[in-house]
Amino acid sequence: MTATAALPFADTNVLLYLISRDAAKARRTEKLLAARVAISVQVLNEFSNVARRKHCLDWNELNETLAGIRHFVELHPLTLDTHLLGLALAERYGFSICDSMIAAAALQAGCDTLFSEDFQAGQVIDRRLKIVNPFAH
Repeated sequence: MTATAALPFADTNVLLYLISRDAAKARRTEKLLAARVAISVQVLNEFSNVARRKHCLDWNELNETLAGIRHFVELHPLTLDTHLLGLALAERYGFSICDSMIAAAALQAGCDTLFSEDFQAGQVIDRRLKIVNPFAH
């Protein structure tokens, strides 16, 4: 798993549109995946939790959806370094711990773009990671 600066990193909230009732955002997310994005294992974990709890996916649906996502992404592991960087980002920027861990994973993956609705669009984290809302017009 090598870092690829050219790939944007996708936050969990973006991928959850794949199983939402918002057809336009689901199509946009499908296009992002088709172009390839990076994610961390945390994104898969958060997606699984919300898909089961809020979207009531059964285990077969969840496993099929996750397999489809994994096919289109560059997957990055969670490490102690990710955790430590995430804590530092939370302290510096005032982000939630979960959001900070996503930003830390994106930085460690060498990404320069983070697709998310949870951060302020246009914000630059650590002078190298730009937040982009992929659904903004």
